[in-house]
Amino acid sequence: MTKSELIERVSEAAKLTKGKAELVVGTIFGAMTEAMVRGEGIEIRGFGSFTVRQYKSYEGRNPRTGGSVHVKPKRLPFFKVGKELRARVNLSTAPLVEDNDDAEVQERKTAAPKPVAAAPAAAKPRPAPKLREEHLSEDEI
Repeated sequence: MTKSELIERVSEAAKLTKGKAELVVGTIFGAMTEAMVRGEGIEIRGFGSFTVRQYKSYEGRNPRTGGSVHVKPKRLPFFKVGKELRARVNLSTAPLVEDNDDAEVQERKTAAPKPVAAAPAAAKPRPAPKLREEHLSEDEI
């Protein structure tokens, strides 16, 4: 999903104009970015958390020349997926809209995955692959 697709979904769901939906999405992303710039974490229950990780400087290697390169210390955003989102992604039967019925969500979390049906047996056996060029006709070469 792209940012423009998200804006369109917000516009449809909240019955807003696309301009207002773009302002809402932009404000949310802006607030999240500002928090991470300040070094703060962001936690969205049921979705995941964003943190800023600190990395020390180190001596790296230039893959093209093989020479060593000094890499400066840096801070990078890191996302850790939440348990509920992980469960929804892994369950093929999970709906894409949010559930408020806790019993139904809990039932889906504890339900065993559906068994995968075995593929039907092929009617004819496959011919063995031709391994050497000498077995191929001139049309196949």
